[in-house]
Amino acid sequence: MKDVIIKIVASQTGDSPQDRDELAEFTTEGRYACDGGSGSISYQESELTGMEGTRTTIRFTPERAELSREGTVTSRMYFAPGKRNTFLYETPFGTATVGLETQRYRSTLTETGGELEIGYVVDFDHAFVGTNAMHITITEQRGQ
Repeated sequence: MKDVIIKIVASQTGDSPQDRDELAEFTTEGRYACDGGSGSISYQESELTGMEGTRTTIRFTPERAELSREGTVTSRMYFAPGKRNTFLYETPFGTATVGLETQRYRSTLTETGGELEIGYVVDFDHAFVGTNAMHITITEQRGQ
């Protein structure tokens, strides 16, 4: 594992025409390892994301990823193109069962960094909630 800079751009579009795209962008320090296109990304969430006290870990391969959160927010999401899964999303305010279906997955992650793009649809009890996307960029910290 090595120290890296992680830039995450996330967007969310709701289910009605008056719902506008919500865009969140943040940069943080974290840990990263990759060998042969598979590896992990790990970072602490902050007050900015609303999940302070939570560690997020993304385990990835060229074909799929698992995003897990442990701490004030707990969840485990699986992303594989064309696959649907459900998971428990636990927060200090309560727990919900959420479904997601991955529509797009692209990884250019190598030993030195790269990008991971994931597009997915979110639902509650099979009712469409919105379309989400994450674009994660990994760069080595200077001096590494």
